[in-house]
Amino acid sequence: MIDSQLKDKVENPSDTDINSIPILPLKGMVVFPYVVVPLMITDQKNARFVDDALMAGKTIGLVAQKPGDYDEIGPDQIYRVGTSASILKMLRFPDGSVRFLVQGLTRFRIKSFVSTSPHLEAEIETIEEDTSVDLEIEALTRNILDILKQVVELAPNLSDEVHISALNQDGPSKLADYVATNLNISLEERQELLEILDVKHRLEKIHAYLIKEHEVLELSRKIQTDAATEMGKSQRDYILREQLKAIQRELGETDDRTADVEEFKQKIADAKMGQVAEEAALKELERLSRMNPSSAEYTVSRTYLEWMVALPWSVSAEDDLDIRKAEKILNEDHYDLEKVKERILEYLAVRKLKPDVKGPILCFVGPPGVGKTSLGQSIARAMGRKFQRIALGGMHDEAEIRGHRRTYIGSMPGRIIQSIKRAGSNNPVFMLDEIDKVGKDFRGDPASALLEVLDPEQNNSFSDHYLDVPFDLSRVFFITTANILDTIPDVLRDRMEVIRIPGYTDLEKVQIARRYLVPRELDNHGLTGSNLVIRDAALKKAINDYTRESGVRNLNREIATVCRKVARKVAEGSKQKFIVTRSNLSEFLGPAKYLRESVERVGKIGIAPGLAWTSAGGEVLYIEATKMAGTKQLILTGHLGEVMKESVQAALSFIRSRADRLGIEDRAFEKCDIHVHVPAGAVPKDGPSAGITMATALASLMTCRAVKPKIAMTGEITLRGSVLPIGGLKEKLLGAYRAGIKTVIVPESNSKDTQDLPKELVDNLNIVFVKTIDQVFDIALEKKKRRK
Repeated sequence: MIDSQLKDKVENPSDTDINSIPILPLKGMVVFPYVVVPLMITDQKNARFVDDALMAGKTIGLVAQKPGDYDEIGPDQIYRVGTSASILKMLRFPDGSVRFLVQGLTRFRIKSFVSTSPHLEAEIETIEEDTSVDLEIEALTRNILDILKQVVELAPNLSDEVHISALNQDGPSKLADYVATNLNISLEERQELLEILDVKHRLEKIHAYLIKEHEVLELSRKIQTDAATEMGKSQRDYILREQLKAIQRELGETDDRTADVEEFKQKIADAKMGQVAEEAALKELERLSRMNPSSAEYTVSRTYLEWMVALPWSVSAEDDLDIRKAEKILNEDHYDLEKVKERILEYLAVRKLKPDVKGPILCFVGPPGVGKTSLGQSIARAMGRKFQRIALGGMHDEAEIRGHRRTYIGSMPGRIIQSIKRAGSNNPVFMLDEIDKVGKDFRGDPASALLEVLDPEQNNSFSDHYLDVPFDLSRVFFITTANILDTIPDVLRDRMEVIRIPGYTDLEKVQIARRYLVPRELDNHGLTGSNLVIRDAALKKAINDYTRESGVRNLNREIATVCRKVARKVAEGSKQKFIVTRSNLSEFLGPAKYLRESVERVGKIGIAPGLAWTSAGGEVLYIEATKMAGTKQLILTGHLGEVMKESVQAALSFIRSRADRLGIEDRAFEKCDIHVHVPAGAVPKDGPSAGITMATALASLMTCRAVKPKIAMTGEITLRGSVLPIGGLKEKLLGAYRAGIKTVIVPESNSKDTQDLPKELVDNLNIVFVKTIDQVFDIALEKKKRRK
């Protein structure tokens, strides 16, 4: 019904229909009153009603569409303020689109929508404007015209006709609408200007937009002018520089740049860097000679050449191959470590007989504080070579080893090449510290990058990403250090000769402290032997009660603490000679930090001491087992790993299978829950070597036979009762010795590992070899039952 009425109004317009007009939504534009604007419509429904409106001479409403993509345009998708317009001319094209020319008439506000199909039609309210002019409006009008003239001169897309047309506008309101049509502003800002009814307010807004546009255009012109000037200056400099070169050639003179090129050429020749590297350097030098010194690429190229000529391609430190002198130096710097010293002297002897032998890749493995890093410095001093060290701990970026390619900003060679440059020779002693702590992430795997470095068959042509030419590392004596081997990739471990450095015994620590640590700390604290004397008994007590380590790092700290306290008293004027003994050591170091745990746990039922190996050395590990009324449940605590949990289950299964032989009742396991705990509960533990200790603790618990005092054990157990070999035996024996253990039970298969034990261990430990768990029970458990 509504649609037929609207059709009748379009076909027979009357003056009374002016308050109800068809609405044409405009996408991305706003039409202002009195402005002639070309429009194009592709929608057939809208094209049809525009055609009808033109034929009937009827006014249409032009309303801006709100930003967004819509399938259907309805009342919610258009603004409420628009412009009524008359259609001046229309053209229809074969593709169905319609192009027509409209002229804005007046502003209007939509009161309500009469129809939404086939097109929008709304009841409108015409907005009347105040046409009065005062002095402020007159001033705004003149300022707008002046700024508009400047904007037209600067803007490439505005013609002079825009300013002329603005001068001819009749009244401030028409001027404001005309200028708003030509402003480079957003749709929302145009709609806002259309909705401002106060002429003065509208002129102020347009004045602000013009000022902003003028500033943007001025800045744009300045940027273009500066760029053109700079380009012209660069061309002029290039021409003058070429003319200067020609003049200097005629006069037989050279400039600084030419002198630099010649200097680089001489340095490349002197470096004797090999054919491939020399060709690459000369090629880069040729590029450098053609570059503009003010360009960024010039600096990159020059830095590369400086690295190339600074590397010691053919500079080698002369080896001191006096074997006796080297042995003396190694003995001066380090106590014991006979295997390591012997290996170094063997290498020097071979190199003396065959100078071109490839350097070995040694890997020192041992707990912290045993002197792995300082041993590298002693080797360098014994060989008369430079010493370089790289800390690999926590390294995640492969570029740290191989460097960055020159395409990256701030690129530089890797730390291998940097250290070679610092050494000033191509055959330093190179220590790669903490190789077991190398990590990897999205930046690469440094351990894989080390494969080429640590392979004697490949490192004669090591290629750094920055240099991109081979560098010979075969003359370098590489030494790596690690606390454990497990975290080192197998392919990397295969390239190294592993030398294990075990922890020190108490007597060895006393000798190290007496020969090295005490004299060094006295010197570091400005003291002499007349100020402070530390007795051997005090050192031994410090080792037993204040440190728990395989090395001597913490012992060194305790000695430094004593020296600091004495240094303070000497600085205050004391003339006393301080003598530190076993009895007064606590006055300097305070109460003892560690107690011998084996003294507290003697002859207990269900408690068996085992031996564990950690990256810090050997430790005594106590296995506790208890039972309570229950339903044959096995409870495991102590932060145990999967392997250790399986060892407990295997031990329990073996005990149950030997219940008759051990004198355990048939139903003893049915009536109780068994709880196995391994202190300290917060420390993760894993590995199979506690198998016989677990079995001994369970056997002691179920037979009520106490474990003999001052005894410890290590070994893997099988379900058949066999005892299998374990690793880290020497470190474990050292841990047992430090804990006051007297008897140690070990697998017979590990007897070969006891050949090189220190005399102190052999004299103070009773090492018993076993093949089966039955032998372990006979040795470790008391013969008679005891009540707990």
